[in-house]
Amino acid sequence: MRLRLFRLLTAGLLVCAGNAQAAPPAGPEPAAKPEAATPSPEIVLANHRAVYDLSLAEGGGTRSVESARGRIVIDFRGDACRGYTMLTRQVTELSSGETGTRLSDMRSTTFEGGQGREFRFKTTTLTNNKAAAPVDGTASEQGDALTVKLKGGPKPFTVKGPVLFPSEHMRRLIAAARAGQSTLSVKVYDGSDDGKKIYDTFAVIGHTETGPASAAGSDRDKPLRDGSLAGMPHWPVRLSYYTEGAGERTPIYTLGFDLYENGVSGALKLDYGDFAILGDMTALDIDAKAGRSDKDAGKGCTP
Repeated sequence: MRLRLFRLLTAGLLVCAGNAQAAPPAGPEPAAKPEAATPSPEIVLANHRAVYDLSLAEGGGTRSVESARGRIVIDFRGDACRGYTMLTRQVTELSSGETGTRLSDMRSTTFEGGQGREFRFKTTTLTNNKAAAPVDGTASEQGDALTVKLKGGPKPFTVKGPVLFPSEHMRRLIAAARAGQSTLSVKVYDGSDDGKKIYDTFAVIGHTETGPASAAGSDRDKPLRDGSLAGMPHWPVRLSYYTEGAGERTPIYTLGFDLYENGVSGALKLDYGDFAILGDMTALDIDAKAGRSDKDAGKGCTP
């Protein structure tokens, strides 16, 4: 079992190759970039460092995993002019009576151009202290297509677009939520797994909330309940990832989270179908002086 990296915390995340939950009535049909979901000029993704402690969710599934613990650390920097860099480390320990204990340590570095036309990524993974081959490559938008080049891999491949990278996907989700849209269906590429896959995604977006993220008496996501984000608008989102295709399908993985209008995520739940993992934010540092809105992209930028 390989857990998907939380890349969607700016949005999009490595895919679990296990069983998944039931599909919606019809699989998502990725659409062209809709005008209603075009990023608003006011959208600014916060430069921040967030820490999430992981634990096994209570109930549900077949309980193929008996215990889980771990931590995710995300460091997100940049703006719509310079582009966005994200450093991520995810350490997860899963225990099962059938397979024993499995310790996974994944480290990822990504860069996404501010215009969403280029993406660089490198991910290294240790499983029970054994290193797998790194996934290292680039992706670029060329017209209405996406070209991916992997170091040490096969020749570059091209797929039809439009395809979004993680930060652009996050901005689309925020724009759709602000516009009152209840769903968003797009193709996403984040370099996860072996770097060769494009995912169809389908997001269900709830109504705007402005109060503290966690219910009264809950100790979860304390930085979001007591900090500067306590009164910031946010939306509950359920985002499913699918292999490319048509018709009714089963998601490989589903991520539930509260999406804040500055791109920070809370109330995390990684649902793998036969078990689920919760992410509790224990620390959040935001650089309030950093970041630019999309209206600054390409204007006054220095090389």
